[in-house]
Amino acid sequence: MNKADFGEDFTWGVSSAAFQIEGSHDVDGKGLSIWDVFAARNGNIRGGHNATVACDFYKNYRDDIDLVEKMSIPNFRFSISWPRVMPEGRGAVNQKGFDYYDRLTDCLLERGITPWVTLYHWDLPHALERKGGWTNRDIVNWFAEYSRLCANRLGDRIENWIIMNEPSVFTGAGYFLGIHAPGKRGLNNYVKAIHHATLATAEGARAIRAICPQANIGTTFSMTHIEPATGYEKDVMAAKRVDTLLNRTFIEPFLGLGYPFSDLPFLSRMQKYILSGDEKKLSFDFDFIGLQCYTREIVRSSWLVPYIGASVVKATKRNVPITDMKWEVYPQSLYHLLHKLHAYDNMPKIMVTENGAAFPDIITNGQVYDLQRTAYIQRHLSELLKARQEGCRVDGYFVWTLTDNFEWAQGYHPKFGLVHVDFKTQQRIIKNSGLWYKNFLEGNTTLKNYGYEDTLCDSRYR
Repeated sequence: MNKADFGEDFTWGVSSAAFQIEGSHDVDGKGLSIWDVFAARNGNIRGGHNATVACDFYKNYRDDIDLVEKMSIPNFRFSISWPRVMPEGRGAVNQKGFDYYDRLTDCLLERGITPWVTLYHWDLPHALERKGGWTNRDIVNWFAEYSRLCANRLGDRIENWIIMNEPSVFTGAGYFLGIHAPGKRGLNNYVKAIHHATLATAEGARAIRAICPQANIGTTFSMTHIEPATGYEKDVMAAKRVDTLLNRTFIEPFLGLGYPFSDLPFLSRMQKYILSGDEKKLSFDFDFIGLQCYTREIVRSSWLVPYIGASVVKATKRNVPITDMKWEVYPQSLYHLLHKLHAYDNMPKIMVTENGAAFPDIITNGQVYDLQRTAYIQRHLSELLKARQEGCRVDGYFVWTLTDNFEWAQGYHPKFGLVHVDFKTQQRIIKNSGLWYKNFLEGNTTLKNYGYEDTLCDSRYR
């Protein structure tokens, strides 16, 4: 199997996010984000890490875009930092922030690389969090204002827009579990954040469409293939509840199906925050849906767990191959999720906007031989192609991520990049996974002939 098997219209790219790479956290008028504040608190980030410098992309973006060009990657996904362009989240605009995104966009276009822009990749302005953040319904209007500004400034050069990144994660981890910024906990915070983020996504999309009617507009969802631990009904039903929460709650409102209250009763607490006319406002005709897939989860019934009545059987206890994130390596998850999405009657085209893996990287004679990461990408591409050949309308694949970066609460420990970063010197090394991706995109290799056949045939990766 080679690149040609995916078709000439298939979109190939690599993804990134502003807070994870930019650094320059207080440069040129940028305001504080919730992650600036969260990372500054002792104990929130593994190793006490922060992203004040990160990959220094804000200052050195041209060098990293040179690497994108060198690897023959035709599409680059980046996000706009809301507090960099609007330090207070609303009102006054920071022109120096927008000047930077002008330069970045122009740099990509000059090199023949197509920009894909994410409006929100988790770095909410701290000033808005002080007003309640995603638990305050006013954020729907704040986000629409921000979206209009971005479209007016960049819409003449940017065609591809992604509204939100993984709302299930930033609402669940940030407003229910408290393990991500802003560190809030509680079911009421969570259900309000779910509804407001969903409303804001649709409003942001409408704002972009009004200003850029020809734009290619989508939004992304983190989805995980869920299986029951046993065939017993209690485990099957537990898996159904987890699947509903992780894979249905956030996407179905946009498809005109509403929230799945009947299959997940605790969500009914959201109803007191749903106003007249909201159901219609939730629906939007996206041009594409971004699927972000990394692993699968095995679920068993556990009535000791409130609200959901289910628990995850950790991959570390299942004798399966895992990544540095302790996630199972299970490429078939992508295949199953593509079919799951394709089964919706009104599903637009699907883009895999994130897929990748963190593994330990060792530099040997100036090179990084990341065999496991290369095998991971190859196997997932094989599953994607299989689903595409079976009729699933999946039209793109973006690797997560370009460079090793700040991986949220895990700090700099997990390495996801196609490019190694020495965070002390900011030295870059294209890993062998990046070299394989380059050769594949240039049509010089296939999914199986880059010297990794033994790994690909290893039963652990089946």
